[in-house]
Amino acid sequence: METYALFIFLFSLCLSTPNIIMADDSDVIDLSEFDSSGFVSELKKHDTVLVEFFAPWCGHCKRLAPEYSKAATSLLSNDPPVPLAKVDCTTDKGKEVCSEYGVSGYPTLKIFKDGKFHAEYSGPREADGIVKYMRSQVGPASKLYKSFASINDKIVLAKEVIVLGIFKSESDSLATKFHKAADRLRESVVFGHIHTDEATDDVSALTSVKAKVSVPSVILIRPQTMSNKFEDSVVVWDESGSLDDWVNSQYHGLVGHRTQSNMPDFKTPYVVVYYDVDYVKNPKGTNYWRNRVLKVAQNHPKTRFAISNAQAFAGELEEFGLEPDRSGRDAVPLVGARDAEGKKYVMKEKFTVAALEEFVKDFAAGKLEPHLKSEDVPTDNTGPVKTAVAKNFDELVTQSKKDILIEFYAPWCGHCKKLAPTFEELGKALQDESSVEIVKMDATANDVPPTFEVHGFPTIFWYPSSSKQPKKYEGGRDLQDFINYIAKHATTELDGYDRDGKQKKTEL
Repeated sequence: METYALFIFLFSLCLSTPNIIMADDSDVIDLSEFDSSGFVSELKKHDTVLVEFFAPWCGHCKRLAPEYSKAATSLLSNDPPVPLAKVDCTTDKGKEVCSEYGVSGYPTLKIFKDGKFHAEYSGPREADGIVKYMRSQVGPASKLYKSFASINDKIVLAKEVIVLGIFKSESDSLATKFHKAADRLRESVVFGHIHTDEATDDVSALTSVKAKVSVPSVILIRPQTMSNKFEDSVVVWDESGSLDDWVNSQYHGLVGHRTQSNMPDFKTPYVVVYYDVDYVKNPKGTNYWRNRVLKVAQNHPKTRFAISNAQAFAGELEEFGLEPDRSGRDAVPLVGARDAEGKKYVMKEKFTVAALEEFVKDFAAGKLEPHLKSEDVPTDNTGPVKTAVAKNFDELVTQSKKDILIEFYAPWCGHCKKLAPTFEELGKALQDESSVEIVKMDATANDVPPTFEVHGFPTIFWYPSSSKQPKKYEGGRDLQDFINYIAKHATTELDGYDRDGKQKKTEL
């Protein structure tokens, strides 16, 4: 009885503890026990293989594991199959293989073809993104179909957009344009084509396409789960402009499904509606809210609209000062927007079609106040190093007539703590300079303007008054290093230092 109780306890612990990953990775080929020659021999059994080099203790590897496993299972049914493999770099033989292929961090993913290294994997790291990216690495950019019936079967089951070329033969001039575009877009778009002169049936077998299709033509077909009454499910290219541009502009439709892997597709200005978006487990509920967003989106063609899963984008919602509603499918959507400059806006009213319409109108007209994550402006900011927060950033930095050296830091960052006394000394050394200001900002508690790209801490920028263009500081971090840099690059020569950073003699 005690043994059974212990089993139940451990089982429930596994289900409730986020750090314990319960994923069946049986479809991932484990190559950890092969030496270099054995590793190559195993890879040669397949045309194209994606290999993950990992360490069991690595947190990023643990997070990737379930996604990698899902992708492996999906790609086994691809035509042709694309195996996913892994190598544990902490095993004796794994160390040898990882060293040979220059693995210096975890997880590292590499693509191999015919047993040889082909390219670094640069795609998404969630299951759907991995599948899409690796499918693009095998075979031609566009799949040739022999019948319209087989294309129809593909369309019915499709979970993503398909761009289909219909030609009499490969000699059609439109076919040449189509294949060139497919080569350029193969990593993000699924292409297929058919030759009517060789097809075993005719276009009437394409029963899932409710549109008049002529030959030759290129059509974009949206998945049936995204079908709605506000836009056509099938769009025909009118052959004006670039085919690449047309595909990119039509791909996501009026309201796209924005995920972690396709975020770059959604350029500002955009409006994102966050809720329990799930086209696998709850397509009907997902489209219930999406249809309401579509009703508004059709009136605002110059603004891009998207829906995103609130839990997957919890960090982004936090940037808007919002928190995901964890009540599941009954959760009311939350709305955030970014303008062309990257400034953020939040819909404060409870979601309704009317409220969203009003919010979008005011957003497009520039009537809304941007949302800023900001600490309070310091009551006393007279010290040698000035403190910037989001609320006073323009006044203290971007609108200042002085040259600015600004450090973006995190309170928990060890390197930042080590730098702090030197930065304070620098402020004291230059506090009598009328043309230079030394500034610091907690980038974890305040929004950083998009012109300052901060990806780690500390990040230091030189912001000269002459150009108002930030330049990342890459110099040394001793006091004299900073002084030398500022003295050399100052718009106006410093009062106390020459251009070489040497202190000027004071005349008596």
